[in-house]
Amino acid sequence: MTAPWADWDHIVKLDPDKTLVEGETFEDVCQTGTDALEIGGTLDMTQAKMQRVIDACAKYDVPLYQEPSNPAVVVDHDALDGYLVPTVLNAGDIAWATGFHKEWVKTSDVDWEQTTTEAYIIMNPDASVADLTSADCDQTPEDVAAYAEVAEQMYGQEIIYVEYSGTFGDPEAVEAAADALNEATLFYGGGIHDYESANTMAEHADVVVVGDLVHDDGVDAVRETVEGAKDAKVPQTKTS
Repeated sequence: MTAPWADWDHIVKLDPDKTLVEGETFEDVCQTGTDALEIGGTLDMTQAKMQRVIDACAKYDVPLYQEPSNPAVVVDHDALDGYLVPTVLNAGDIAWATGFHKEWVKTSDVDWEQTTTEAYIIMNPDASVADLTSADCDQTPEDVAAYAEVAEQMYGQEIIYVEYSGTFGDPEAVEAAADALNEATLFYGGGIHDYESANTMAEHADVVVVGDLVHDDGVDAVRETVEGAKDAKVPQTKTS
């Protein structure tokens, strides 16, 4: 059975600790053409905040996933298509690699059919997620490729996520990760803010993720990134 994200080009990640642009609604976000919504954030997450956004998005016909940052914020909701759970490959704090995951399993009856881990490689040392996880972000494209291969071949990860949260990353690093993978789906996040940036990264990553953009610039900007990501997948016709 093919995983749903194998057919995605674009994800909007909604941060429950942030608001939408004034006058815009979750329905507007769902109408951007994005392939899926991912509900999650790094700082000040609570179950109540997660629940509010999931409830607001539940009525729309867009695949809906929660990305819980820790076990305490996991929401049980019929509208969720699943849980995408981060595990940080280059974390200095082991809690973000296996610690929180162990606690979730120990204290909950995890629905494994709906749960998939995302093998994160965090690359922006100035991002809050890098500080929170004590990530070693000093990684060359060769290092990123090696992490990606380890994640897929040793750990059996279905999703590899190169994350430059807050800044546009190095296309060479993303390309290196893509070249190292066989079947896993490569997500990219960070600094996607217009058609060109989405198009550039979508030439290498299978899926581009936008987050701050929807909260800061709104749905028109998001729609532009959807077009950029999808156009990167269209075969180019040679002209004589």
